[in-house]
Amino acid sequence: MLKGINPLLNADVLQALRAMGHGDDLIVADTNFPSDSVAKQTVHGKLLRIDAPAAEVVKAVLSLYPLDSFVNDAAARMEIVGKPNEIPPVQKEVQKEIDAAEGKAWPMISIERYAFYERAKKAYCVIQTGERRFYGCFAFRKGVVPPDAE
Repeated sequence: MLKGINPLLNADVLQALRAMGHGDDLIVADTNFPSDSVAKQTVHGKLLRIDAPAAEVVKAVLSLYPLDSFVNDAAARMEIVGKPNEIPPVQKEVQKEIDAAEGKAWPMISIERYAFYERAKKAYCVIQTGERRFYGCFAFRKGVVPPDAE
């Protein structure tokens, strides 16, 4: 245990988050996502796990991970097949965590399922959660941490 760091963030996840740079993508995926096979194609090359619901994982990650304010797709969700405008409860819960972490309403774009898979394959890493609800899959583009004020 460390003070000030959410205990869901294990050593492997912390190392990956620290290693990522501005513009790198992080995928947070539900239990049905093909996480292992996709993770093998990412920069990190191996699957990371946090066995908790998606919103809890996103809250933990965003406690340390800045979103990219220079792009409009820094937060993205996988669309429901055939219902691209429908937002299920799991995605609403994650949206609340994004807004809370950023201190304001933050846009989350939707990405068609197969386009999401392609974005995931190009990501830095994949964290598979314990989320069992469908469409609990998200992409987050890393932003920057500004220098301390003088």
